[in-house]
Amino acid sequence: MSQLNKFKRYTITSALPYANGPLHIGHLAGAYLPADIFVRYLRLKKQDVVYICGSDEHGAAITIKAKKEGTTPQAIIDKYHNQIKSSFEEFGIAFDIYHRTSSPIHHDLSQEFFLNLYEKDEFIERFSEQYYDEDFNQFLADRYITGTCPNCSNPSAYGDQCERCGTSLNPTDLINPISTLSGKSPVLRPTKHWYLPLDKYQPWLEQWIDEKEGSWKVNVFGQCKSWLKSGLQPRSMTRDLDWGIDVPLEEAKGKKLYVWMDAPIGYISATKQWALDNGKDWKLYWKKQENEADDTCLIHFIGKDNIVFHCITFPSILHAHGEYVLPQNVPANEFLNLEGDKLSTSRNHAVWLHEYLEEFPGKQDELRYVLTSILPETSDSEFTWKDYQARVNNELVAILGNFVNRVMILMHKFYAGKVESESGKIRLTDGYLNDELGIFYDSIESSLENYRFRQGLQSVMDIARLGNKYLTEKEPWKSIKTDPEEAKDALHNCLFIIAHLATCLQPFLPGTAKKIFGMVNLPAELDFAAEITLENGHQLNEPALLFEKVEDNVITQQIEKLNNKKQDNAVVEEITITPAKDNINYESFAAMDIRTGTILTAEKVAKTKKLLKLTIDTGIDQRTVVSGIAEFYEPEAIIGQKVSILVNLEPREIKGILSQGMILMAENSEGKLSFVAPIDDLHNGSVVR
Repeated sequence: MSQLNKFKRYTITSALPYANGPLHIGHLAGAYLPADIFVRYLRLKKQDVVYICGSDEHGAAITIKAKKEGTTPQAIIDKYHNQIKSSFEEFGIAFDIYHRTSSPIHHDLSQEFFLNLYEKDEFIERFSEQYYDEDFNQFLADRYITGTCPNCSNPSAYGDQCERCGTSLNPTDLINPISTLSGKSPVLRPTKHWYLPLDKYQPWLEQWIDEKEGSWKVNVFGQCKSWLKSGLQPRSMTRDLDWGIDVPLEEAKGKKLYVWMDAPIGYISATKQWALDNGKDWKLYWKKQENEADDTCLIHFIGKDNIVFHCITFPSILHAHGEYVLPQNVPANEFLNLEGDKLSTSRNHAVWLHEYLEEFPGKQDELRYVLTSILPETSDSEFTWKDYQARVNNELVAILGNFVNRVMILMHKFYAGKVESESGKIRLTDGYLNDELGIFYDSIESSLENYRFRQGLQSVMDIARLGNKYLTEKEPWKSIKTDPEEAKDALHNCLFIIAHLATCLQPFLPGTAKKIFGMVNLPAELDFAAEITLENGHQLNEPALLFEKVEDNVITQQIEKLNNKKQDNAVVEEITITPAKDNINYESFAAMDIRTGTILTAEKVAKTKKLLKLTIDTGIDQRTVVSGIAEFYEPEAIIGQKVSILVNLEPREIKGILSQGMILMAENSEGKLSFVAPIDDLHNGSVVR
């Protein structure tokens, strides 16, 4: 049963892409494709929905890129805003508006937000020491400082994060810090900033987030609980920068708003611009209404790296302001990997969207299908070109396309493409098919409304499988000779399966749905679960292939292209392989009970550097495991991580904590640890053999 009517309107946002580079498929799988599917479904259900996005155009990374390229920040954001916007449009992401945070309406609203909190005395004014470049006479943003990572000894770590080991850093954590402006060691100088007291809001946040248990994804809820358990601290909402939104205070001249103060407000400013352009009232989609406190449903689609900002920082800003609705859900996705490695912008290890659109013209739905099939909904997943080929050829071509094509060819061969019946209006006559379609519709609705897009797409493909099975069993190419009416009835029923298939495909593969509607000669869009009938004499249009097979040479070219990029960016290093241990017998191995599980919570063990206390769902139970991985993983970053766990290891006490098992980790020659986990999204408790 659909729950959509609980709300009068929906405000859907996707994370604002940062305008200092192009989009890749990891971005699509994280925040844009799932939201687009959900929004298209809402529209088919006749819901009042606005879908908001835009370019995030402030922050130090843009100024750094401008300096490297010898240009201006404005030139950088103009270049990438236009490229990103164009890529989204060509790919078919159905935003109501794609805005930008450099617009005057956004600057004004962000300053209004800051002043609202300032006048309520919500900010803490605090002096702190920050690195300063004496040659350039300016304070340095985190990304303007590099140095040696204290965790992995990477000599090129940034002041906010080490990109080699992923550790979150403060500039003062770096060993031998260097200014990227002058190449010299910076000095510490006091500077004043305005802090949002997240610790003050923690009791309210804990209650609000606890209410989301069961409705929010386990990886999102778990990460939030981990942050809260660690204890929130005030966070600066201003920066010493020369690019961004001015802090609207006389005493703060030269300072800019922190990008995570202004970027989420970009959702609201974009909605204001959309409302101005379309004669709407933007307040209905963002502000609490009298007697309608729950009538607007706000949903943020993001990647896992933005969970803390959308579930803790931005809700705190909205709560402190007091006039705005809070997010009902934040269905964040995990990360998409590529060909056995992490997607990396800096290493150019990516499938860039604009390049895909150039090299695979007209193949948007093929990429939508493959990415939806492998969305990293609760754990990381992987894109490979071989899998892309297999899914297109074995599923889109062989199952979906084959069914539609066979039916259309037979209708034209036997009846010149005309649907005729003595009963006038023609409907689906097979009761079993009708019942099965009803079950599929219910499954798809439930999947979409619970953000299980992979499962929803699987149900749509099962309709195509049902059609193929029915057509094969009925064999109208044979019965046309012995029982013409039975053959005609079977093909008419197949036409209705095709029409319902196209209806259900609309959120997932909108281009394909339109092609099918065109062949069947139906309107280009049908309401979800609409009753479908055909008039006597209804004329079908000519059949056309929906998909083409992907040839081996195409895939080989793409793999070679990635490998060439990897070689161009490779760092030559000696690798030492640990020698193999002595053989054991099979019985010794078989005695070990290894299962798949998911990390639900993670926290550091007090007075230790290496230990994390984990709560793991093993499929059998939830148990505590103490693991020595704290040097390689931040607790909040591994919530929702799939693991392999030895569940029948004898429990032992570690630092006063009873540890009930051991998670399996791979260790390289440098001692770095990495999770051993299934590639596919297996249920917890699956046996590792």
